[in-house]
Amino acid sequence: MNERVVLGAGPYDNNPGWIHTQEYELDLLNERTWQDKFEPASLSALLAEHVWEHLTKDEGYQVAAICWKYLKPGGYLRCAVPDGYFPDKSYQANVQVGGPGPLDHPAASHQVVFHYQSLTEVFEKAGFRVNLLEYHDEQGRFHEHEWKGADGVIYRSKQYDPRNQHGRLAAPSLILDAIKE
Repeated sequence: MNERVVLGAGPYDNNPGWIHTQEYELDLLNERTWQDKFEPASLSALLAEHVWEHLTKDEGYQVAAICWKYLKPGGYLRCAVPDGYFPDKSYQANVQVGGPGPLDHPAASHQVVFHYQSLTEVFEKAGFRVNLLEYHDEQGRFHEHEWKGADGVIYRSKQYDPRNQHGRLAAPSLILDAIKE
């Protein structure tokens, strides 16, 4: 079976044919909720779009290890988070830890702002090999490597987000694939 799961899908259905999960039905930090739904080494792919920044760095390690356990060898986790090296002050204010203001703002529960090195470290520590897909470096330069939406659409990406058009990035994500070898 080729089971593919979106973690924390929210109201989006960007990946038809995938299993879409919400926090109330799959608590990423509670392995019992994983055990209730999946067998270890049974999943082909996981996708987490703007989920990891809502975890502390230690929780991010814990969840990465759980994901590794439930992925088949050769399986992958596609992860996207706000990009800590994107050189736009208003973007950074909007994604900062604790968010920019009201408690109902989507970023109010942000625990960490990742850059490519810190997010790579989270997944490598759990045993994954990491392929960076879209990210900014320390100098604010954008890097992209070819990736296919058929392997998991990240809406908040250069490729799919209509705010990122005509050679201008307004709302990028740091995107990587963490592969279980």
